[in-house]
Amino acid sequence: MSTTFRSPGLVVQTVRRNVSQDAVVVVPGIMGSVLKGPNGVLWGFRLGSYARLWSRSGSSLNALALSEDQLGRLTDEARELTTDEIDGRFDHVAATGLLKLPAYAPFLHGFEPYDSLIQRVGRCVAHPDAILEFAYDWRLPVAYNARRLAVKAADHLQRWRAHPDHEAVRRLRPDGRPARLVFVAHSMGGLLCRALERDGEHHLDIRATITLGTPFDGAVKAAMILSRGEYAPVPLPRQRLHAMATTLPGIHDLLPCYRCVEQDDDGDPRRLTPTDVAEFGGHEQLAAKAFAFHQRTSPLQLVNHHALVGTAQPTLQSLSLRDGLVIPHRHTFQLHTDEGFVREGSGVLVRIDDGGDGTVPRSSATLGGLRPSTLPQQHGSLARASEAVQLVCDVITERDAGAPRLGEGELGLEIPDVVAPGTQWSAVVSGVDSPNGATCLITDAQGRQIDRPRLQRCDGRWQAAIVLPDPGIFRVIVEGGGTSAITQLVLAHDDGSPDD
Repeated sequence: MSTTFRSPGLVVQTVRRNVSQDAVVVVPGIMGSVLKGPNGVLWGFRLGSYARLWSRSGSSLNALALSEDQLGRLTDEARELTTDEIDGRFDHVAATGLLKLPAYAPFLHGFEPYDSLIQRVGRCVAHPDAILEFAYDWRLPVAYNARRLAVKAADHLQRWRAHPDHEAVRRLRPDGRPARLVFVAHSMGGLLCRALERDGEHHLDIRATITLGTPFDGAVKAAMILSRGEYAPVPLPRQRLHAMATTLPGIHDLLPCYRCVEQDDDGDPRRLTPTDVAEFGGHEQLAAKAFAFHQRTSPLQLVNHHALVGTAQPTLQSLSLRDGLVIPHRHTFQLHTDEGFVREGSGVLVRIDDGGDGTVPRSSATLGGLRPSTLPQQHGSLARASEAVQLVCDVITERDAGAPRLGEGELGLEIPDVVAPGTQWSAVVSGVDSPNGATCLITDAQGRQIDRPRLQRCDGRWQAAIVLPDPGIFRVIVEGGGTSAITQLVLAHDDGSPDD
């Protein structure tokens, strides 16, 4: 925590690092925790395993699905959590830690690990013991995991306050106050934080909450995951995710709860209903529970909330329902300040592309009247971007300036989530005006360079033509926007491979 050196006058000087005495809790997003069962890892594999996972031979997906009996116990919010459940174990499946390696799922693309975030946060606190990495079973309801988080966070704060390094740093503060809690939450993790119990047995002394790309009002991509997708040929990985997701409360908790359903007669957009969800392929009771949960928690505000919102990425923001199918749209509807919808002189709704981080619409990641910070970045990489990590460190050390924008430029990246090995496809890059305005790099998941395609103008858009040589996970990296590189993972998967 300090550096000692001799000044020119031979006086020994000690310069202390600016570290916080507070306790930090890092809460990952959906699929951001490793899950293990009796026979080994169910989620959070070595990099080479995902191509097999999403093929027909990926047996661990079957173990991740939940039965009706399990769902009945999970949705009973009145019962006490068992000791095993508080420790992150539900029916022989345990959440054992945060992702240490990249992971991949269809629709959601890639999930980057949290190692760089944890390392940087470690330099901002008095001792590594001040950090709690809260792993949780993301299949389960947000309300259930929030109850676990309340217990674990209260225990973590109590333990840290009794730690000798806490007392050493506390004595250096002018006000001498004891440690408080700072939550750092990515994606779904922010929903857990909003649902925390703040009174009763687990009253929490919270100083600040930082959310990175949290879908407070849900995301259209959750509806796409639950949709049967019969309107177009569906790659096998998406079929397998759909079959598992229909049993998972955690996925239903991410359904959009804002007025996102476009009407055929151009009437005011409406909200999804549990009946809608059942008709397009989801679980009606889980959807009803999810919408009721959002209604209960939507008035809640986070303590000293700092929100980071991903921008400039092509993002699904609304949808139409036709014959039990979900038709997604990359636009939303402009609102008056009185929450009414803006219409043209002809009476037609005004539709706008408000963007987002490729998964979460910009407006959904903004809570209440808070003015968030913004960063052009993909959802899965948001917690890894250097600007985001710096914002987190500034809040932890109480040096945040509250700047609404991080970096310059508005680079955007659009790629498929599943491609065929040996077949050419295109990465579309927005926010550039010349082929030299950005560079594109293709690596495998370990970072080895595969290709460096040049941007070319095609169909009015800047595109990079890409061919991936083999099945596996690859990373597309686009630089040149004045911020961290925009990164996204893609799966090269051969539906006709022997693994099928």
